[in-house]
Amino acid sequence: MLHFTTHVHSQSAQWVTFVHGAGGSSSIWYKQIRAFKQNFNVLLIDLRGHGKSKRPIYENLKRYSFDVIGDEVIEVLNHLKIASSHFVGISLGTIIIREITERFPERVSSMILGGAIMKLNRKGQVLMRLGDALKSILPYLILYRIFAFVIMPKNSHKESRNLFINEAKKLYQKEFKRWFSLITEVNPLLSFFRSKDAGIPTLYIMGEEDHMFLPAVKRIEMVHHSAQLFVIPHCGHVVNVEQPEAFNERSILFIKSLQE
Repeated sequence: MLHFTTHVHSQSAQWVTFVHGAGGSSSIWYKQIRAFKQNFNVLLIDLRGHGKSKRPIYENLKRYSFDVIGDEVIEVLNHLKIASSHFVGISLGTIIIREITERFPERVSSMILGGAIMKLNRKGQVLMRLGDALKSILPYLILYRIFAFVIMPKNSHKESRNLFINEAKKLYQKEFKRWFSLITEVNPLLSFFRSKDAGIPTLYIMGEEDHMFLPAVKRIEMVHHSAQLFVIPHCGHVVNVEQPEAFNERSILFIKSLQE
């Protein structure tokens, strides 16, 4: 089972599950824990090969797909007897949450998708093809640094960029290549997500400087009735790190509004 950490609230019955992105770990939510655990039960999960989910069982698993990874998240909820949860994700974690929602809608009370990846623009497509071609040649950290600088290019994004690079250092080449293999699933999956409204309350939280992913989310908000979009000024891709106060306040208000 994946490594997880819980913070149990003495009065709330609501659970909020946090799902990090590729190369990160549950530690990226350090600016969220205090605010959320004051209001809800909190579940933090390390995805396979990340954080403390590095036991031999995960090192030996060869099949990496979004449905398998989603099943491992649901396994944790089953273990904790959590019938349904609000889900908060960042970057690639938003794809995992959206995929879980498609197969297990009854387990998802709402989605809060930060720095959501819903379409790869031309630059993103080129970047992924380049990475796929070079993943067996270049050390993965060089590739990861390139990705980080393309997605988070400004000086104001430095904290987020360094956080993800430092977390990625805890991976190893073989694990990076396994996660990178998910690229073959991304385009058809994202196309499906854009075409279908999940029908579950969804809050997209995006930085106005998230040049690679914000345009697609703006279009989704216009056609998906269950979706809301909150854009944080002067903010890049990793909104929960760059602007934690705005991220936390808007997310908590969103969840509480669903209870009224």
